[in-house]
Amino acid sequence: MTVWAFWSCLLFLAAALLMDIRFMRIPNWITLPLLIVGLIAQGVMNGRHGILTAICGAGAGFLLLLILHVLGAVGAGDVKLFAGIGAWTGILFTLQVTVYSVLFGAVIGWIIVLAKHETGSRVRGIISRSAGFLMLRDPRILKTGSKEALKFPFMLAVMPGFICAYLYL
Repeated sequence: MTVWAFWSCLLFLAAALLMDIRFMRIPNWITLPLLIVGLIAQGVMNGRHGILTAICGAGAGFLLLLILHVLGAVGAGDVKLFAGIGAWTGILFTLQVTVYSVLFGAVIGWIIVLAKHETGSRVRGIISRSAGFLMLRDPRILKTGSKEALKFPFMLAVMPGFICAYLYL
């Protein structure tokens, strides 16, 4: 991934961070231009190879986050956002951003749980749902009701994940 791709993508991510913090959603007017401009930029800068890299990266980002979306962990805006990140940065960087973002998300989630003094009930719920998932093999069992679900803007984890992935390179 090049420096110009990092900074260009970071501008879109900053807008997504602001929207996610304020409204708990990432609108299409951020995600779609991120994807389209990423595809075009890769094509202009790197020709056919760039377009192939962008398409593969977008597909990888989309599929990885789609799995998390089906499990109820992230919203649809995050799925489209990671397709855009993949278009700008390619498969490997998108995989790294995903791993770092999930790790940061876990830390943020635990900080919230510890701050609310809900550790025991949350751990029992996670163990119960995980055991049910493993025994019944039904991914819907991992979804929790809206009353019990722990929600926070995933962009709070994506932004440091994106920066850490870049620094790792």
